[in-house]
Amino acid sequence: MKSELSFYHICGTKFKNMSKLKIKGNDLKLAGVPSGPLAGLAVAIAKKHFRSEEYDRFLTDLALVTKTPEKFVDNIVWETYANKLVSHQIIEEEKKEISLNENAAPYKIWGANDIEAGALNQMDIASHLPITHSGALMADAHQGYGLPIGGVLGVENAVIPYGVGMDIGCRMCLSVFPIAPSFFKSDSSNLKVMLKENSRFGKHVFDDPDGDHEILERAEFNDTKILRQLKDKAYKQLGSSGSGNHFVEFGITDITDPTNEMGLAVGTYFSLLTHSGSRGFGAKIAQHYTKVAMSKTLLPKQAKHLAWLSLDSEAGMEYWIAMNLAGDYASACHHDIHKRMAISLGEQPLAMVENHHNFAWKEKAADGTELIVHRKGATPAGKGVLGIIPGSMTAPGFIVRGKGSAVSLNSASHGAGRKMSRTKAKNSFTKKELRQLLGKEGVTLIGGGLDEAPGAYKNIHDVMNAQIDLVDVLGTFHPKIVRMDK
Repeated sequence: MKSELSFYHICGTKFKNMSKLKIKGNDLKLAGVPSGPLAGLAVAIAKKHFRSEEYDRFLTDLALVTKTPEKFVDNIVWETYANKLVSHQIIEEEKKEISLNENAAPYKIWGANDIEAGALNQMDIASHLPITHSGALMADAHQGYGLPIGGVLGVENAVIPYGVGMDIGCRMCLSVFPIAPSFFKSDSSNLKVMLKENSRFGKHVFDDPDGDHEILERAEFNDTKILRQLKDKAYKQLGSSGSGNHFVEFGITDITDPTNEMGLAVGTYFSLLTHSGSRGFGAKIAQHYTKVAMSKTLLPKQAKHLAWLSLDSEAGMEYWIAMNLAGDYASACHHDIHKRMAISLGEQPLAMVENHHNFAWKEKAADGTELIVHRKGATPAGKGVLGIIPGSMTAPGFIVRGKGSAVSLNSASHGAGRKMSRTKAKNSFTKKELRQLLGKEGVTLIGGGLDEAPGAYKNIHDVMNAQIDLVDVLGTFHPKIVRMDK
């Protein structure tokens, strides 16, 4: 094959009175021409610019252009074919399945003996992604989609929608009030009413939400079509909570560390704790960009839910903007709930602590590498960072201060973690057994189901003991009146 096109065809000279060419399909195939429209275009070029006696020259030039089309995008004869071939190659490249790395990126596991095999396998798969730098698996881990719940994954210049999760920005929020815990005994009936009147779950949203919240004025709602479409849903669900394991509950906080950053004296306080995320707003964002990622990043079957979006891509930046807006929206929902409760209680909180999970952050690894750290069901635990790790409706939650462990990517567990699926829990406990347990522990439940029975969860004390190198405990929260969906 000659290294360059014939002089006449480089200059774009057209021959008159050409004899009719007969193009053989196998010759096009040997020249590397993809079947379909590109083959038809090659035939059209041959008939327009080449005489029958130049058939061999045509095939030689065709093979050269097909091999390096980017060199001929401005050639008069070949520009249309070359440009279409470049576009075709880009599309085909995107369709190629990406292989996993042979060697795993480093990651450490906390509480491995109590983590199911499915979650361990999911973390191992994630560690073989070509974008993975490092990771960690928390003691409350259990199987999910893509990255396991309790999985932490640091990747380079990319974001994994399913590595964040469906409930973007799901978070905990604790308000500590200047009210004696004895208030539970003296006014428990009114507290139940407060919970019922000031909380909504699942699809039950407020008829007249506080539409003046600044989150709804954010400019990002105008940045993309999907955010514009979802603004009305965000408005309607503002201040509500999700179903499943989400809750609004009153309880007792015991502050045990006098050096706590909350400014609270050691002692016992009446408190409000909430757990929820970005509602249908975040779920729709997750669904949309997961589909986009899976269409652009083709991975082996076992890793397909870990499809990522490059942060250099338009879709990647769109998701990043939407994810951050959803995280702030989740926070706004909690603040709205806590504001209504404070008004009903007639008191302002002495302190508030909140943290979110199901999110991705831009952080630096110990070696200085810039990472996108995904915490899917994991609590940020950078040095000095406060957070809340809940137990169950009969087990205490813990107010913690992060120790900044580099090997855990500055993370800790986000709760006790499930040890049973929802189906198994429903088949393992009875309503009578649940009522008896709640009565024994002095806990009142409004709503909720057997799928959230305390026995469906791991022992929170075992989980906390497994991560003493990740967090310091500043105090505990004991649920007393729990409001859930149903």
